[in-house]
Amino acid sequence: MLFNQTLGIMERSLDASSLRLRTIQNNIANVDTPQYKSKQVAFESMLQAELNGDSENLPAYRTDARHIPFSDTGSIPLPTITSNSGLIMQNNGNNVDVEYEETQLAKTQLYYRGLADMTNGYFVKMKSVIDGGR
Repeated sequence: MLFNQTLGIMERSLDASSLRLRTIQNNIANVDTPQYKSKQVAFESMLQAELNGDSENLPAYRTDARHIPFSDTGSIPLPTITSNSGLIMQNNGNNVDVEYEETQLAKTQLYYRGLADMTNGYFVKMKSVIDGGR
C-alpha cells in the first residue's frame, strides 16, 4: 500500500524531468559547438502508451497462478535520450535553437516542481494516516 504504482510513476517522472533538465542545459551549453545535434528526452508518450496498454512490451507469463506476479512498477518505461539530427540552424552544422531550449527549460522546471509537490503531498498524507489524522 505504501509503495504503489502511483508512487512509482511519480518517481520515474521525476527522474525523467531531471534527465530532461540536464539534457536541455547540455544543449544550451553546446549552442556554439560545431556539428553538435540537440537532444531530447522521450518519456511521457511512452508512459501514456504503457498506461493505455498500447505498449510493445511483452506481458509477463506465469505458468502457475501461485507464482509471484511481476511488479506493476516494472512496466513503467525508462526515459530515453534521442538526438535531433534533422534540422540545421547554424552554418557550423549545429541545430540548437536557444529560444526553444530556454522555453523548454522553464516549462520543465515548473513541471518538476509540480511533481515534487505532488510527491511531497503523497508522503504528507501517508504521515497523517500513520499519525492517526493529527
